[in-house]
Amino acid sequence: MNGPAGRRAELAAALTAVRTRVAAACAAAGRGLDEVELLAVTKTHPAADVAALLDLGLSAFGENRPQEAGAKSAELRRLRPGADARWHLVGRLQRNKARSVATWAARVESIDSARLAGALDDAVSRIREAGGRDGALPVLVQISLDADPARGGVPLDGARALSDAVAGSRSLLLRGVMAVAPRGADPDRAFATLRRAATGIHAEHPGAEVISAGMTADLEAAIRNGSTCVRVGTALLGDRPLILR
Repeated sequence: MNGPAGRRAELAAALTAVRTRVAAACAAAGRGLDEVELLAVTKTHPAADVAALLDLGLSAFGENRPQEAGAKSAELRRLRPGADARWHLVGRLQRNKARSVATWAARVESIDSARLAGALDDAVSRIREAGGRDGALPVLVQISLDADPARGGVPLDGARALSDAVAGSRSLLLRGVMAVAPRGADPDRAFATLRRAATGIHAEHPGAEVISAGMTADLEAAIRNGSTCVRVGTALLGDRPLILR
């Protein structure tokens, strides 16, 4: 099928399949379906796809490049004026991009250093003082489960200290943790490690309830191990280059 109607049908079928997987994983883990949020990772896909997913009932979307996300959120406002779309930054953030992210992000999931947290805190504070944003910016501390610097994340032994720093900031709201399972590793073991770290952080910071873990290939393992947010891209949108519409 070609054209907007065909693409919408593709997305609807994919969304049904993903929701079925999530529901089955929740049932197998003895968890309620309302305990796990589905975050559609729309990086490299056009705003028209986001609009279609909005029409199908999704409201949270993940991007990994600030410049692409800013342009896409503006295009979505044109396509769906007044729609309630929430944008999450799930990729690595450079400190010099902090101000632009603070203007559109509903949550940043990739805080992995005190310097980055400080830069983002300053940017959000300035925007709030200028009247450009209401309230603090929710963030997650990204934890590295394999110490691979290319994938980002604070080492496990530094996660508590970084969480404390975020919690003590002026304009950031610590909401929990995020991680990616190491390549080639047992995802159950990786996500069990993440859950232990999240439990310790939550004991010190009761508002840090989010565990963002699990993607297309390993969402079942993540849900078994307490994930409250799965980040799904390929299973929903397929492998497509960015097409401007």
